Amino acid sequence: MSLVSNERLARRLSQAEGYLLLDLPQRSLEILNSLEDWGEMQFEASFLLGESLRATGQYREAIRPLEKALALRPGHVGAAISLGWCFKRTHRLAQAIEILEQASRAHPEEALIHYNLSCYWSLAGNPPKALNELAQAINLDASFRDRVKNEPDFDPIRSEPGFGSLLQDAPAQT
Repeated sequence: MSLVSNERLARRLSQAEGYLLLDLPQRSLEILNSLEDWGEMQFEASFLLGESLRATGQYREAIRPLEKALALRPGHVGAAISLGWCFKRTHRLAQAIEILEQASRAHPEEALIHYNLSCYWSLAGNPPKALNELAQAINLDASFRDRVKNEPDFDPIRSEPGFGSLLQDAPAQT
């Protein structure tokens, strides 16, 4: 593929990403679907296509391009989180957990992975794992503590011992 073609593809991808950021995923989809061959930019095109489909509520359709993106870049945090998100919303909770467990091993410092895993383990009926993942998420990023209060995914474990203490602010160090 020529340099001109690569520049054109990069410009089209940039436009698609811009529309997605502007909350115009349908326009992003039009651009992404206008070409079949994205050349060396398959990962970017697949990821943006998956994200655009996810943004329009087409979770089942988003799975294939997100799987392709993750296959092209196995360690990509955003692709793993988005794929897990779509699996959850298509009632494939075990697959959501599996994808995020893999991502967690590759990126143990990513609080969002632990937070989403805690949600999924809660919904799967495994309070110990849910609480462990939630504790890791909060330890990595205390702002997740505020999200828990209004997150319905935690309803199954709210009465578990230790859940309330995770929501307490850590004592100030003196």
